[in-house]
Amino acid sequence: MDKRYKHLDGEERGVILAEHRRGASLREIGELMGRAPSTIGRELRRGCPDGLPAQPHCAHRGGLAYRARRKHCGRRRKLALGGWLHDFVQGKLIYRRWSPEQIARKLRTMHPEDPTRQISHETIYAAIYAQPRGGLKAEMLAALRQAKP
Repeated sequence: MDKRYKHLDGEERGVILAEHRRGASLREIGELMGRAPSTIGRELRRGCPDGLPAQPHCAHRGGLAYRARRKHCGRRRKLALGGWLHDFVQGKLIYRRWSPEQIARKLRTMHPEDPTRQISHETIYAAIYAQPRGGLKAEMLAALRQAKP
């Protein structure tokens, strides 16, 4: 058995459904698929609505649940477009002509106890350069004191 984990795909969920309906045990299904029995059991539990036992497994429902869980994964951006932090940084950068270092320092002094309201100057630079082309990016780049080499 391969030691690296690989997510179940729709075809494998279909095999689990067919074998489970046939009455095969978790170990038999696991051996057939080259998966651990715990993986099969976990998938069968996830396919049951609200954790009800002894429900027939539904491959489609299992896939939907997997995609719903994956949607909420990953890091949240601190400088999300339209957030108050983004508006603060944009205002200070464009209209006040502050440097990213000055903005980061001001946020640290304004909110010393709240790290969610603080941002590093590196994050500000990364957000400026990651923006799509357009007038706003040009304005922000023009507000920087030195151009990127």
